Amino acid sequence: MPGAAACPRHGRAILPGMAATPWQEQVAYYRARAAEYDLTSYRDVHGADRRVAALVGWLRPGGDLLEIACGTGMWTRHLADCAATVTAIDAAPEMIALARQQVTAGTVTFVTADILTWAPSRRFDTVFFAFWLSHVPASEFGRFWSLVRSALASGGRVLFVDDQPAAAALETYVEGSGEVVQRRLRDGTRHRLIKVARDPADLTRQLTDLGWQATITRSGDWLAGQARPVP
Repeated sequence: MPGAAACPRHGRAILPGMAATPWQEQVAYYRARAAEYDLTSYRDVHGADRRVAALVGWLRPGGDLLEIACGTGMWTRHLADCAATVTAIDAAPEMIALARQQVTAGTVTFVTADILTWAPSRRFDTVFFAFWLSHVPASEFGRFWSLVRSALASGGRVLFVDDQPAAAALETYVEGSGEVVQRRLRDGTRHRLIKVARDPADLTRQLTDLGWQATITRSGDWLAGQARPVP
């Protein structure tokens, strides 16, 4: 990719928008955070689980489903109740290990992979991701949606959930950056990662420009979206 530095480990370029925060640093953050993720993300885990179940029921995922950035499996378990099959991927093996413990349905397959390098061997009726899109920098937004389109079966749709723009006020942005934030884990370690809180109207316009028909609604302090490729 133009303007990107080589990634020594994989021999590929890091994301241009993450020149100061290599992709592997973001992955390292979630690997380190895996054990505390649910508690620090949702606080009331049982209440959040009920909320997730209700929102998944409202979104009505179905068919063969691809879940991007499945994390600890909080959403995966409820997706599996609706979809015929679920292929759940995450770049952090620690997250996958926790998800395997939480989700035992025989219709779920877990894959440890980076979505930006993973090539699906099949197409899916539904592609789902929760709190992932805000980790995609503006420079890679179009390429990410191209990857999603390539994984989607004819007539399929994309479902997603993410933070509302107000969530940006809770982050500590690196000086001079509107995308790179710094977070600290319970063990005191500091990590940098991408966090882009997108306004629903702007996000809808961006997707329209990329050839998607999208509907985005507010669900409490979350956004819930549906998108289909324009024929």
